[in-house]
Amino acid sequence: MKHGLLTAFLWVAACDPSFAQDSLSISANAAAELRSVQNSSFVVGERLLFDVGFSFIKAGDAVFEVAGIDTVNQRPSYRIIFTVNSTPSFSWIYRVEDRYETVVDARGLFPWRFSQKIREGKFTRDFEAEFDQINNIARTTEGDFPIPPYVQDIVSAFYFTRTVDFTGFSVGQRITFQNFYKDTTYTLQVKYAGRQQVTVKAGTFNCLIIEPMIREGGLFKSEGRVLIWMTDDEKKIPVKVSTKVVVGSIEAELREYLGVDGPIRAKVK
Repeated sequence: MKHGLLTAFLWVAACDPSFAQDSLSISANAAAELRSVQNSSFVVGERLLFDVGFSFIKAGDAVFEVAGIDTVNQRPSYRIIFTVNSTPSFSWIYRVEDRYETVVDARGLFPWRFSQKIREGKFTRDFEAEFDQINNIARTTEGDFPIPPYVQDIVSAFYFTRTVDFTGFSVGQRITFQNFYKDTTYTLQVKYAGRQQVTVKAGTFNCLIIEPMIREGGLFKSEGRVLIWMTDDEKKIPVKVSTKVVVGSIEAELREYLGVDGPIRAKVK
């Protein structure tokens, strides 16, 4: 499976208009029976901007944005966009223009739709999926496939992880959930790796550290640990991402944040 640069950045954890029509249709009773998950971590309007470095070179910019609210099957749903773009100076070495978009149920924090457009060097990939979370079927550009209840895509999995309460976790303790991509459901584990204070352009933050246990192929295959520092509070804003890859190392650091609902208690200065 290949997620492009997203794996190295995101887990180092609106569709095309013609695809985003509400072709999913379930009864009001079925929609009401879906799960609810408490979310104090993010809201519409949150925008996180990152500097992406490749082996100590400024290589690109990445943006996470909770861009709006859609309605799917009578349920409000977040429209979340993630983009990575190489800088002009780095593009002559390796050009990156990646865009991911997911529509995530605002109450249950599971995806209804997912789209991906990858442009990395000579590699290109477009992929779209609709998730029937009632009948447990993923309808994709690759075909139709069975899925387990509340399966995640790679972007929704990251936002779901932000809602997990790590209070009381012991170092090495893991959470496990199911992640669908292309034509297969994968078991994804996220390990709690401790706490640390981190300073980036956006400030100094007390952080918890998580380590997604990823198996990935391609140029950006992780060669070592993939670590993510997130604010040690209810927001769990990603502050820093670090990993080694086949051709070097990648680090992403939070440069600016906008639209966060309320104070970030983990911010020291």
